Amino acid sequence: MEAVHTPAFYIGAMGSQATSAKRAERLKRIGGLTDEQIARLHMPIGLDLGSKAPAEIALAVVADILRVYHGKERHAL
Repeated sequence: MEAVHTPAFYIGAMGSQATSAKRAERLKRIGGLTDEQIARLHMPIGLDLGSKAPAEIALAVVADILRVYHGKERHAL
């Protein structure tokens, strides 16, 4: 919750789509975050590359961070 109050350009959280949706609801309801603040969060973290192994997950996360850094939308890939 504290990260959204920083100038960080990428804030992510691991978990499935369902877990991410539940997390967003909790952050709004209990954490008091606004829709705009929640929209800054990349949940689930990383690109959906079908990654299972730790190294593949790390690659997917770094690729997503670079995507955001360069201003690319997910659908533009």
